[in-house]
Amino acid sequence: MPDQMHPISAGLDALKAQLLAGLPPEEAPLVAWPYVCGQRVAENARALAFAEGVLTVTVPDDGWRRELTGMAATYVAKLNQVLPVKVRRIDFQKG
Repeated sequence: MPDQMHPISAGLDALKAQLLAGLPPEEAPLVAWPYVCGQRVAENARALAFAEGVLTVTVPDDGWRRELTGMAATYVAKLNQVLPVKVRRIDFQKG
């Protein structure tokens, strides 16, 4: 029996990070976005592109854009915990 028990979520996070590390750098943030933001947000905000540290996400309207812009720093931090590349910012665009 192990000396310490760890939450299963820690193991899952490590597994996600390993899987994301195997993707091309420009694709990893697009794949990670739904895991980081959650299902409800992912249904309304779709990651379109990643270039030069900027993740571009399309949202349905200005309300979603305002809401998610306010949470952008949290999403950037979460993405950078699991990605092999660094996200500097997220650009939310109405589309």
